[in-house]
Amino acid sequence: MMTDAPAPIAYVVKRFPRLTETFILNEILAMERLGFRLHVFSLMPPEPPPHHPMVQQVQAPVSHLPAAMPNKVLALLRSHAAALAASPRGYGRAVRHALRISLGSSAPLSVWRQFLRAGYFATLARQAGIGHVHGHFANAPSAVAHFLNLMTGLPFSFTAHAKDLYLTPAKLVAERAGAAEFVATCTGYNAQFLRDMLPVGTRHKVNLVYHGIDLTQFRYRDPPYAFAAAGTPPLVLCVGRLVPKKGLDDLLAACERLHAGGISFRCDIVGGGPLRDELQSDITARGLGEIVRLRGAMTHAALIDLYASADLFALAPRITEDGDRDGIPNVIVEAMAVGVPVVSTTVSGIPEMVRDGQTGLLVPPRDPTALAAAMARLLSDPALGRRLAAAGLAELDRCFDCWETTRALGAMMGNAAPASASRMLRCDPVAPERALEPVG
Repeated sequence: MMTDAPAPIAYVVKRFPRLTETFILNEILAMERLGFRLHVFSLMPPEPPPHHPMVQQVQAPVSHLPAAMPNKVLALLRSHAAALAASPRGYGRAVRHALRISLGSSAPLSVWRQFLRAGYFATLARQAGIGHVHGHFANAPSAVAHFLNLMTGLPFSFTAHAKDLYLTPAKLVAERAGAAEFVATCTGYNAQFLRDMLPVGTRHKVNLVYHGIDLTQFRYRDPPYAFAAAGTPPLVLCVGRLVPKKGLDDLLAACERLHAGGISFRCDIVGGGPLRDELQSDITARGLGEIVRLRGAMTHAALIDLYASADLFALAPRITEDGDRDGIPNVIVEAMAVGVPVVSTTVSGIPEMVRDGQTGLLVPPRDPTALAAAMARLLSDPALGRRLAAAGLAELDRCFDCWETTRALGAMMGNAAPASASRMLRCDPVAPERALEPVG
């Protein structure tokens, strides 16, 4: 544990707590247990329950604007007046930046919304003695973090994930990266995308930091990969928001092919989202009503229990027409931590974790026939599943332990050399020493 901790770090997030962002919750808890003091700046009020039980372990205060409009307006007026008084020059820099960005923006009101939020948090940051600001996501949170930097002079950084990176205008991401102390991102695929986007003099700021998970929360099954009890069809599990980039219609098409081929199985899809009604209609139309269930969103604790009863994990992400895509979905990493064999697609950073024939099986996106074939292969070959699961666990220990990834991230914020630097370098996805021999 650290002693004599430095000034608190402000985490700027869209909303906290949020059921679908366990990776941020994991990181906050790990930072606190490593001795860092945090203050969470939430751009929106907390998401309504249910919340993950782990939220109760967070010690950091969580601040957000009042929800009621009269109170919100009063809070903004007071905080911006205080920010202007504390640093007229810094406040002026932020105003000029907002003017310049909004004039060239297709959504100028959004620019000023982030400016207003930043003024509120700038005053809180001064009151709390914040020493560093870190934004989670390359869109609104990093914009607020940049405005905070301009208003207060506090150093800032941000983590780029998936949709935020690919749908935010490149010139804005590049400008924020240029002003930031460093930029973290959760896949080697993203890191290369960022470096290609940035000027040569800024590329060194990009750091690969995988989303770690707390491996102690997951019990690897011994023996791993055991089918459900005799007489019960094996369970195929899928976890993800019900949105287009998850490719759930492709998964349903693959399930239809398996069913038509006489393969006995069940499929549970966990998650909420706007496509629920459409997917339920698709399930009925394909004659899968007795096989596929939409389980809705659930807490992390309940999900861990469900992993333990699954025989196969299947997720079919794809790149949507607007460029939205996944990074490495945490649910894939979590399934591997329990010993569930994984079938997924070659999109984005997924091949960095799921190595075809080594730690799982990969198929092209938007290919239900190939997806069905890979699922059938694992459902019919438990020995292959066991070997893939064991190899996947070895990768988790090397690259996805939250204590190692968070220690490295925290060290960047504190300008100290991470004790685990050599280990983090081994997780470079292009490093030859990471190659594994194909299995099966």
